[in-house]
Amino acid sequence: MSPTTPSVRTQFLIFTLFGEFIIPRGGSIWTGSLLALLDRLDVGERAARLTLSRMARKGWLSTRKEGRRSQYSLTPRGWSLLVQGGQRIFEPPTREWDGMWQIVVFSLPEKKRSLRHAFRTRLPWFGFGQLAPNMWISPHNRKTEILALCSELNMQDHVEIFSGIHMGPSEDQELVRRCWDLSYLESQYKSFIARFDKEYFACKQNGKRAPGMDECFVRRFWLLHQFQGFPRIDPNLPAALLPSDWIGFKARRLFEDYRGVLESPANQFVDEVVGEISNA
Repeated sequence: MSPTTPSVRTQFLIFTLFGEFIIPRGGSIWTGSLLALLDRLDVGERAARLTLSRMARKGWLSTRKEGRRSQYSLTPRGWSLLVQGGQRIFEPPTREWDGMWQIVVFSLPEKKRSLRHAFRTRLPWFGFGQLAPNMWISPHNRKTEILALCSELNMQDHVEIFSGIHMGPSEDQELVRRCWDLSYLESQYKSFIARFDKEYFACKQNGKRAPGMDECFVRRFWLLHQFQGFPRIDPNLPAALLPSDWIGFKARRLFEDYRGVLESPANQFVDEVVGEISNA
């Protein structure tokens, strides 16, 4: 199933709702409240219920019944997925760097190509770039994450991790150009800024004429949902490896500032929805 299909898209939306609004409220939510929030995000009840059932079958959500009503909460497996994503999304920009590169080398036979593919597709999430067919590098120490990934995929016998200084003959910036497409990343950040910049300043300056609580909820949700895709393509390189005017810093400031402006009214809206259903 493609990641662009409606059911998978709804799955991503539900994970975002849990991370941003449900976990801070104890981690459980009545089905009616969850459906009401998803409806405000233009997800119909039928699609929502089908996706919730599918996520429960996959072991990401658990349900608890109380009379005729039921609650959803994340399972430990679902929580693990959410935490991994949150760590990268809210990871602060890397300013200082000790000049050390971490290198991951792996080798698997052709009969295990599906396992090789699974490992490769996860490495960019941890900020690794491909230097050679089976060699990936990162300016960060991701030993803990890589060892956990090796354990998850049972690849301990096929992977080695090294750390060291690049001694040439090319410059570190040349390694960056070979391993990461910063031009594409820059274009994505520009699109993010173009979508939210004017909206942010208008919301900030309007004061009492600012959007209603429900609209602030919608805006905060889509702001986060849009931004959380960047860890998949942005390795969070140290400032020393980036252009001095790197647009990613501006995009992150916009994300953090706008998210802060929307926080109070968005949370008030969620509290009202959750309260109405809980007292029904």
